[in-house]
Amino acid sequence: MSRIYINEVAPRDGLQIEAAFVPTPDKIALIDRLSATGLAKIEATSFTSPKAIPNLRDAAEVMRGIQRQPGVIYTALVPNLKGCQRALECGVEEINLVMSASDSHSLANLRMTPDQSLAQFAEIVAYAQGSGVFINASLSTTFGCPFEGHVDEQRVVSLIERLLETGVQGITLCDTTGVANPAQVKRLCLNVVARWPGVPFTLHFHDTRGMGLANALAAWEAGIMHFDASLGGLGGCPYAPGATGNVCSEDLVHMFEQMGVDTGVDLDALMTVSETLPELVGHETPGHVVKAGKADRRYPMPARV
Repeated sequence: MSRIYINEVAPRDGLQIEAAFVPTPDKIALIDRLSATGLAKIEATSFTSPKAIPNLRDAAEVMRGIQRQPGVIYTALVPNLKGCQRALECGVEEINLVMSASDSHSLANLRMTPDQSLAQFAEIVAYAQGSGVFINASLSTTFGCPFEGHVDEQRVVSLIERLLETGVQGITLCDTTGVANPAQVKRLCLNVVARWPGVPFTLHFHDTRGMGLANALAAWEAGIMHFDASLGGLGGCPYAPGATGNVCSEDLVHMFEQMGVDTGVDLDALMTVSETLPELVGHETPGHVVKAGKADRRYPMPARV
């Protein structure tokens, strides 16, 4: 447990909800700068309908325009078979499928039931077979739904089992609206790691109620090594009322590095990229470390002393 892996989701999860469209060359430049920081994976875009997510209507151009860094995995969200086809044409190394653990969020976000999502996933997995592309599935509202409230842990476990049966290789458990607490997170993570020790589980937290880092720590203590995070704390689901930004990448890296856990990330380089975000998106970002500095920052003594 001395090494963890960060999947940077700001180019997709962060930019999808911004009020203004970030120009394609600026997206490409952001991803290229992130590629040089030591991140394990970058979710570059989403091959979804431009009508649904207009901010990511340039998915193909972004994927074809980035400079791919050896050792970095470039992934994209894929909502359906057509999106999968487009993503594979652009040479993605991983596709990320998304479904919801709750019926109501599934209908609001995807316009289909979880059972329908699973059937669609099976079709996508069959199509992608032989491509060499890793297939991950993100399970939204794992820890609670904005419409239904509590989501039973056994339901989550059952959906994970069914996802793996379709041929999905990795699972991301998502706290879509930031309702999770550390005890809940640790309990579920201990459960799934024990049941499926060979499956790479990723945890995806939103910091809506200020518990993102605490939840990440609880997941790590339960054996999780992979985490989604968003530069500057950008992000939010457009179909989840009350959702705010993801756990901040530089804050997450800072916490683990202060604990002596290797993230593989050059924190200073990551912070330098984060400092460019306010100009890029036109507003301040919620991350803490860029504003306060790292914990080992030192100040000059007051002149009066």
